[in-house]
Amino acid sequence: MKWHKITIKTITEAEDIIICYMEDIGLEGAQIEDKIPLTPLEKEQMFVDIPPMTEEDDGIAYLNFFVEEEEGVDINEIVSNVKEELESIKEFTDIGEGSVMLSETEDLDWINNWKKYFHQFYIDDLLVIPSWEEIENPEHTGKILHIDPGTAFGTGAHETTKLCIKQIRKYVTNDTEILDVGCGSGILGIVALMYGAKHAKGTDLDPCALDASKENLINNGISPDDFEIIIGNIINDKSVMDWAGYEKYDIVVANILHNVLDILTPVIIDQLKPGGIYITSGIIDEKEEFMLDVMKRDNLEVLEVTRMGEWVSITARKNA
Repeated sequence: MKWHKITIKTITEAEDIIICYMEDIGLEGAQIEDKIPLTPLEKEQMFVDIPPMTEEDDGIAYLNFFVEEEEGVDINEIVSNVKEELESIKEFTDIGEGSVMLSETEDLDWINNWKKYFHQFYIDDLLVIPSWEEIENPEHTGKILHIDPGTAFGTGAHETTKLCIKQIRKYVTNDTEILDVGCGSGILGIVALMYGAKHAKGTDLDPCALDASKENLINNGISPDDFEIIIGNIINDKSVMDWAGYEKYDIVVANILHNVLDILTPVIIDQLKPGGIYITSGIIDEKEEFMLDVMKRDNLEVLEVTRMGEWVSITARKNA
């Protein structure tokens, strides 16, 4: 099996933001090459033996993305999209050289190889565990989220997802109808249902989200009737808007980058009930003020701004 390898040369500070932008155009499972030493916790979570770091961190990072070589895949178009996204990022943050190189590789099982780096972890008292692991702590009495992202984005380990989960848990009730825009592996809707939500719907652009979410529903004992998913763009597709429904949701959650939230927010207002809660994440800290202005522009009352690392979550309310 042959794969196209797209390599972006950047700086370590820009790794997360570039990976998130690439996810938006369908490139997932980034392989990161840099010289940043791993923390003791990262070593414990990722490897049994760590080779010693022999070179000093020079701030340079290489991000590798892999695309299977198959009929119907226009790799030149994908590379063009990558370059366009990088130019967009350059408008608000330094990404270093930002060059793109295309090469080929064979027999790459990246979809499964990444599993050795994803292990169970906690978000407060919620245990998040991949489907291929057993629970390590037999004394754990809290809720357990069994997750297998498959080829759809979303394990819960990223700061943006953790921020969303914390806010969902804060605002969810037994009467909650929730909509997850960009649902990926379904993790946010599933968490909402685990903590009492009545019903969830999700939208995503990636067809892989359907299979990944269905598998995670099964792993967590949740009926597909309780979490419905559609593939399509709620921003400009009237059929997706109609499927979601209007003034229907107590909570809408969107873990998406700021440039998408900018055009999504005025649409989502129509889906929210009066008094409904809008939870956003995926906002790099440099764009916090930008998103606060978006909330003000669309007459949303900002309730909370929470932060984790370089990421920001803004929770707002639609007033009557």
